[in-house]
Amino acid sequence: MVEEAIQSKSASRIDRVMLTIKKRIASRALPAGSKLPSVRSIAGSLQVSVSTAVEAYNRLVAEGAITARPGSGFYVAHQTAPMSLSAVGPRLDRAIDPLWVSRQSLEADGYNLKPGCGWLPASWFPEQIIRKALRNVSRSEVDTLSNYGTPLGLGPLRQLISRRLVEREIEAAPDQILLTESGTQAIDMLCRFLLQPGDTVLVDDPCYFNFQALLRAHRVKIASVPYTPAGPDVESFASVLSQENPRLYITNAGIHNPTGATLSSAVAHRVLKLADQHGMIIIEDDIFADFEHTPAPRLAGFDGLDRVIEIGSFSKTLSASARCGYIAARPEWIEELVNLKIATTFGGARLNEALVYTVLSDRGYRKHIDSLRQKLEKARHHVAARLRCLGIEPWLEPRAGMFLWSKLPASLDSADLARSALSKGVVLAPGNAFSVSQTASDCMRFNVSQIDDRMFETLRSLI
Repeated sequence: MVEEAIQSKSASRIDRVMLTIKKRIASRALPAGSKLPSVRSIAGSLQVSVSTAVEAYNRLVAEGAITARPGSGFYVAHQTAPMSLSAVGPRLDRAIDPLWVSRQSLEADGYNLKPGCGWLPASWFPEQIIRKALRNVSRSEVDTLSNYGTPLGLGPLRQLISRRLVEREIEAAPDQILLTESGTQAIDMLCRFLLQPGDTVLVDDPCYFNFQALLRAHRVKIASVPYTPAGPDVESFASVLSQENPRLYITNAGIHNPTGATLSSAVAHRVLKLADQHGMIIIEDDIFADFEHTPAPRLAGFDGLDRVIEIGSFSKTLSASARCGYIAARPEWIEELVNLKIATTFGGARLNEALVYTVLSDRGYRKHIDSLRQKLEKARHHVAARLRCLGIEPWLEPRAGMFLWSKLPASLDSADLARSALSKGVVLAPGNAFSVSQTASDCMRFNVSQIDDRMFETLRSLI
């Protein structure tokens, strides 16, 4: 028994050394090709024996994480093991990270309430229009049902998107529009096209949590700027650009996620001027455009798609199952992105593109959007009033959209509240999942379309 205890203790020390090295590799503190600390150095810093450090290094060599060079030492392998997105960067909020809300919402069963998710209930989508479009598409030529799509994507859909962009004062010819399989894939392609590992990317604070998760996958440094009811704080924006020299800024157009704020024209002009001075590119995510009653200012509209790239999709208002998005950018960038699309996905999702085009062309879609805006407006007012009765105060009254970014009563931590609610079958969206600086622990994002009496009862019992 004594011998087994000694062996177990020795194994745990070896695991500790291995985990320390793996974390440094995953966080890029030890980039590919760099030399590891000597076995004596790592043994001293971790307070283990040299033999323990040697065994840990040998096991890492066997796993392919590092390589041994006789007479020289140990080095990080150029082909490292797949990274763990949740392990990169500090975990100040522990169980709450940029993937937490997505995982809980997507994996929840039908009984769970999901006021923390970012989509509409199934009953709010245009079911009959989609079924009608499916019937029409099923009668299409066999090429539509069986073959790859063209690299740019379905021509009539690109023309329709071009006309819709004009309504937001964004001029983009059909050949400046590239169809993608989703808005997320659009950002992923642009990150592949524009970034190198180690580059700095600027996001809002708070921002859509999947921006952070996606940027971590591209192994870039994330900087943030506080977001105000009129857009990013301009003074902080200028300071971050001077200090961090970001390659890229990713933000929402129209309706900001999670705050529901609307960009002002004055802030938009100052942001564009600063971006031009520092040679920074901007990705403007316009996924919530159809929720707006009156279009807000767009950076892409003021910029003329010179330094700004506009992206969007239809998963929020049409269907989350018929995945289709787009990129609108300057022609020479579209040409390079077409090559990247062929290299990574080969052809377009032709069937989805045909379905989306058929739905958007249906006269009933406009009626669906008008009805949806009215339902969301009614829900925002109703939910805001009931939250205030619980001492939860919306940060602002959004002009459109499905989100209320709200302040919790003093002394309440949104992460603790979210964990407790999850045990009762309610998925919430705690503030620090959206905050790079981890300064939103007293905030929560509520999706007004996904809320019923059970959520308020749960919140009341927990508060």
